[in-house]
Amino acid sequence: MRRLLRRRTEAEMAGEVAAAAAVPAPVADPDTTAAAFFDVDNTMMRGASIYHFARGLASRGLFTTKDLLRFAMGQALFRLRGNENAEHIAQAKETALAFVVGLKVNDVVRLGEEIYDEVMADRIWAGTRALAQSHLDAGQRVWLVTATPVELSRVIAQRLGLTGALGTVAETQDGVYTGRLVGDLLHGPAKAAAVKALARREGLDLSRCTAYSDSANDLPLLQIVGHPCAINPDSELLEHARNNNWMIRDFRTGRKATMIGLPIAVGAGAIAGGVAAAIALRKHYRSA
Repeated sequence: MRRLLRRRTEAEMAGEVAAAAAVPAPVADPDTTAAAFFDVDNTMMRGASIYHFARGLASRGLFTTKDLLRFAMGQALFRLRGNENAEHIAQAKETALAFVVGLKVNDVVRLGEEIYDEVMADRIWAGTRALAQSHLDAGQRVWLVTATPVELSRVIAQRLGLTGALGTVAETQDGVYTGRLVGDLLHGPAKAAAVKALARREGLDLSRCTAYSDSANDLPLLQIVGHPCAINPDSELLEHARNNNWMIRDFRTGRKATMIGLPIAVGAGAIAGGVAAAIALRKHYRSA
């Protein structure tokens, strides 16, 4: 029970931090009490955004193809085994923090912009993008909500013309990552906490809001809005959505649709991607 209470507190803290870091873009003729919230990996984009970022770094020679393959297999096995729990997430976070210290925020953002244009833009689901645009056209703000670091999440949101992004927030000092997180990973209950905090700040009526995700890990988020939608859903979310008469959209094609975009990053898997990217950047700057 104590562990459960501690985890809930950490999730709330991560949500508050993510909401505080969210900077909205202006909306013409806004609908001020409704908004839409989109998960990124396999909801807005095929595959894992942090993995695509790592691929972009590999193409620049910042680490080897072998390193990238090892990371990819690790994520795939992680998803298939379903090993996501508090202990694994904590271990992955501690490992990641040993490597991110000393990285410059501006360098991560610059590389993120380049890599989005080169690698990620063609992986955006046209159907999901159209749904996001329909909310924008209705005057609603559209936010990404993801465990991906907020700097990279903002790049994706800006490239798509969305309002902004709620993402995992890392501590910085003088424009450099300290190696510590502010709060915790924006994952699971933390996403719901972030959206609640943003709703309080922006005066949103959550019963009028919409949320989209592919994963049952995001049920805490989907359950707090009036209009939940499962996009390219995993089996657990698909069953839940059917049982509760939620809207379901699947933009994948073919019998192997669930394998499109592997590896899939969730929870600790997203941090594993951050480790790969951070190692590559540190090798680059040490040799520069």
